[in-house]
Amino acid sequence: MLTGIASTALPCLLPAIASAQPAPWQPERPIRLVVPYGPGGSSDVIARLLATEMSKTLGQSVFVDNKGGASGQVAMQEVARAAPDGYTIVMGHVGTLAVNPAMFEKLAYSDKDFEPIGLLAKVPMVFAVSAKVPARNLKEFIALAKAHPGRLSYGSAGNGSAGHLAFEMLKVAAGIDVVHVPYKGTGAQLNDLLAGNTDAASAGPPGFIQHLKGGRIRLIGSGSPQRLDVLPEVPTVAEQGYTGFDSSQWFGLLAPAHTPGPVTACIQDAAEKALQTPAVQERLKADATVVAPLKAAQFAAFIKSERERWGVVVRQAKLKVE
Repeated sequence: MLTGIASTALPCLLPAIASAQPAPWQPERPIRLVVPYGPGGSSDVIARLLATEMSKTLGQSVFVDNKGGASGQVAMQEVARAAPDGYTIVMGHVGTLAVNPAMFEKLAYSDKDFEPIGLLAKVPMVFAVSAKVPARNLKEFIALAKAHPGRLSYGSAGNGSAGHLAFEMLKVAAGIDVVHVPYKGTGAQLNDLLAGNTDAASAGPPGFIQHLKGGRIRLIGSGSPQRLDVLPEVPTVAEQGYTGFDSSQWFGLLAPAHTPGPVTACIQDAAEKALQTPAVQERLKADATVVAPLKAAQFAAFIKSERERWGVVVRQAKLKVE
């Protein structure tokens, strides 16, 4: 069975054999990495970067399958029902794992449906306005929103997405009324912002950076504790008067419940190796993405703490969905 397979494609076999651990796992067919949102967003970008490098390590293709809809519930439910054999995994996200459980009265999935594999990375949220909006910084935008309550709109990648919650956090902090317009993915959201059909948005830097030169949007603040290296000219929300403001989205891998430990460990190992490759690190740094690997147990604890933190935002913003 192992004849002809390069040793570089056996990261999960050799250590297990040497230490007499449970039977090792080596994938024998392609692995599907499901992304709960449409193409173009941070989840999609990170998933595709990792898939390329993980394929090299695992010796099998890892391909991305975008399954947007219902705030990520469509994808999460599909993966929850998949066979626990390692051939279907999902890109977990702050929206699907920390926000949805607090926001939806009835959720199509639960913690019991998944095995955490590991946390991968974090992306600070950035706030932008359409060039048609007469506000050049956060202070002017908030003043405009207060002068015209309920008249301005902001788009997000969907109900429960990181952009949705980040903007709701801003609304609560600033005491403004801006109408939420949910889309099926970051790409669709950005198209309407660029066209001036919505007034503002919040998303990860990758979605905005490529459009800055066109002059159709301007950035008015970042949700990170410190200014971003790739956007040093953009002040944080905290330094513009909202001390302690911190909003970031994060990403990690999960498998269906009851997926064997050797399988999830193998996938985690391949993901961590992918994060360490120069090509991935260079691209993530350019997109203001922070590599933040955590193994399964730590990832599970992190999800729990984030659910408590974002649950407060959901309650303050009254975002319950029946």
